[in-house]
Amino acid sequence: MSRRLANVTLDNLDDLPRRCRRCVFWELDPMSGERAVEAGDPELEKEAWISATLLEWGSCGKIAYVDGVAAGFVLYAPPLYVPRSVAFPTSPVSADAVLLMTAHIIPEFSGGGLGRMLVQGVAKDLTRRGVRAIEAFGDLKWEKTGACVAPAEYLLSVGFKTVRPHLRFPRLRLELKNAVSWREDVEVALERLLGSMSPERALRPV
Repeated sequence: MSRRLANVTLDNLDDLPRRCRRCVFWELDPMSGERAVEAGDPELEKEAWISATLLEWGSCGKIAYVDGVAAGFVLYAPPLYVPRSVAFPTSPVSADAVLLMTAHIIPEFSGGGLGRMLVQGVAKDLTRRGVRAIEAFGDLKWEKTGACVAPAEYLLSVGFKTVRPHLRFPRLRLELKNAVSWREDVEVALERLLGSMSPERALRPV
């Protein structure tokens, strides 16, 4: 089974699940989002946001493929590019952090370490760009809603720590130095035990 990460681009945007492709929860403020849905063109708004963010800031998402099939994705950007970020009770995002907006794994691919693989891919990308941390708003009731906010349980499981508690939407943070060090330590340990192996396999949860 082969696994790989690819940057989200306009060319592969259609690989996102249909529901997520049409979702502009993060990309627009609540009022603009409602207008886009009523007008029937949320996909165009999503595409416009991806295009503008890529041009102005750079890579803003990763898609995980398993044997060529899109199995999950993550989107991220500075809070300045994410209007919805100011609507949370635990905002604002710290000035030195990029916001992990949402993450999603297709159900049939869950439990295989793709969630951690996606976060590590984001961490590697942002570390190269001089970003110090990733922050995210977690949802403590995600199982009941399945909304666009990532489950707090998932974020905690991949290394985030709570920096501002809340009964529903805590804000969590992942220091990128720690994330990269964890990845390197795991890879080195596994390579010593098993010889040369791919980084993707090293990202499976222990």
